[in-house]
Amino acid sequence: MRHGKKFNHLGRTASHRKAMLSNMAVSLIKHKRINTTLAKAKALRVFIEPILTKSKEDTTPNRRLAFSYLQDKEAVTELFREIAPKISSRNGGYTRIIKTGFRLGDAADTALIELVDFNEIYNSGDTSKKTTRRSRRASTTKKVDTETVNEVTSDEQDDLNLENKEVNSTDK
Repeated sequence: MRHGKKFNHLGRTASHRKAMLSNMAVSLIKHKRINTTLAKAKALRVFIEPILTKSKEDTTPNRRLAFSYLQDKEAVTELFREIAPKISSRNGGYTRIIKTGFRLGDAADTALIELVDFNEIYNSGDTSKKTTRRSRRASTTKKVDTETVNEVTSDEQDDLNLENKEVNSTDK
């Protein structure tokens, strides 16, 4: 019985599941994105995100812990040298799962799982975007800059009011 066991067994024995997730994690670290089934992608996210969190601090115990999960020296080296500096400012959510449809052979849900900080398409657009917003309708009145209004003192405001009154009286 599986009472209270929340992780997906993926139809495999414990040793097979551990080996499969380890191999998938190594592939994700080396290639930065992989295609797999949706269930495996969700299981891989639960498997790899704690390892990525540990990699943010480069210590010998953390390297040994990562190696015990991954069993690949090159993957551990790449994890600590290339991936860890990029994800150091992120507080979790290191992976993104994108559903890609159904597999032809067995109609299984397929997905793309990738490391968030290594997708140039999404990240390049974020840095070049402007933060100003524009309204749909064009305003006919000239907008006054708020900084210049705040800099005007009360004496200058009185002078401006007098000038406006003089201009308005001469126009009539």
